[in-house]
Amino acid sequence: MKIGLIGAGRLGICLALLIEQAGYEVLASDVREDYIKDLQNKKIGDSEPEVQELLKRSELVEFTTDNRRVIRECDIIFTLVATPSLEDGSYNVSAVWDVVNDIKDEMRSIANYPKSFVVGCTTNPGDCDKFNNELPESIDVYYNPEFIAQGSIICDLRHADMVLIGGNGTHGAILLEIYREIQKGFKEPSIHFMSTTAAEICKIAINCYLTTKISYANQIGQVMSFAGLGHEIGTALTAIGSDARIGNKYLKFGFGFGGPCFPRDNRAFAAYAKSVGVEHNIGETTDNFNEAHSDFIKDYYIKENVNKLPFVFESVAYKSGTDIITESQQYRLCLDLLNEGYKVYVLDDCVKDKTDDRIVFGTPQEEVFSVIL
Repeated sequence: MKIGLIGAGRLGICLALLIEQAGYEVLASDVREDYIKDLQNKKIGDSEPEVQELLKRSELVEFTTDNRRVIRECDIIFTLVATPSLEDGSYNVSAVWDVVNDIKDEMRSIANYPKSFVVGCTTNPGDCDKFNNELPESIDVYYNPEFIAQGSIICDLRHADMVLIGGNGTHGAILLEIYREIQKGFKEPSIHFMSTTAAEICKIAINCYLTTKISYANQIGQVMSFAGLGHEIGTALTAIGSDARIGNKYLKFGFGFGGPCFPRDNRAFAAYAKSVGVEHNIGETTDNFNEAHSDFIKDYYIKENVNKLPFVFESVAYKSGTDIITESQQYRLCLDLLNEGYKVYVLDDCVKDKTDDRIVFGTPQEEVFSVIL
C-alpha cells in the first residue's frame, strides 16, 4: 500500500510525514522545484514544530515535482492544493480540477485499477460529487479535511478531536487505520463517516460556529465595557464558559477571529447558506460583527491610552508562534493605530519583511503604553 500526496505545503508536509511515521510508504509532490530539492535533502525552512525532526528521521517518504507519478504509483492519493477564496466567499477549486484531470488522463493507461482520491483541502459543498462524476468508476472520492491551526499542525493532527471522512469506497478501512496510527498513544480518534457533501458542509459549519462563539464573547465584552465593567469581562466569560453546554474554548474577549481559515470558512458557509435559500444568515452576521469589532478595539485602546504613548505589540501575526499575517486582527489594529498617528513597536520581528515600514521592530527605549497587545 503506497500513499500519495499532491500539495506538500505547510499542512501537506506534516500529513505526509505522519503517514510515513505510521508505517506507510509515501510519495509527496509539490510544484516548487527548490522546495522539493530541499525536502529531498531533508531540509525545510518551515517554522512548524517537529517538522524538521520528523523529516530528518523519515525513511519511507519520497518527494517529487511530478504529480502524475504520484497518481500512477499510489493506491490512495491525498490532495492538499490551494483553494483560494473568491469574492462571493466560495472557493476556487481549479487546482483540484487540475488534479482530477491528471487522474483521468493517467487512468486511461491503468484502467479499472482501484484507487482512492482523498480531497483534504477545503471545497464548496457539492464539489466532491462533481469530481466523482468526472472520474472513472474505479476511483473512489473521499472528502477528508483537517482541523488544525498554523503553529501546531503536528500536535493538532495527533490530538484531533474529530476526524471527518466523507464518502464510502474501497479504501475506507485504510483511512481509518492511518488516523488510528497517527493518533496512537495520544488519543483514540473519533471518526465520523458521512456523504461527501455533508462532510463539506460540516467542515465549514464547524469553523462558522467557532467564529460565532468568538464574536459572542466579544459582544459580551463590548456590553460590559460600555456598562463600565470592563475590568470584569474575563471573570464573566469564565463563568459563562463554566456551563458545560457552552464551554470555555474560544470564549475569550479579544481582537476577533482572523488567520487563513476562520474568516474564509465563515464566509464560505454564509455563501452556501445563501445559495440554498437561508435568509437569516448567521455567518454573514458574524462576519459583519467581526469587522465592526475591529473599530471597537481600536477605540477601546486609544481611550485607555490617556497619555497618548506609543503602543507595543508582542506580535502582529494572527496567532502567537506563527509568521502569518493573513487577516490578522492584531496587524489590522496595528495599522489602525498607525493611521491614527500613534507610534507602534512590535517585539517579535518574524513578520518584519511582510509589514508596514512605519512599524518599529525591537524593544522600545522610551515610555510606552503599559498594555502589551
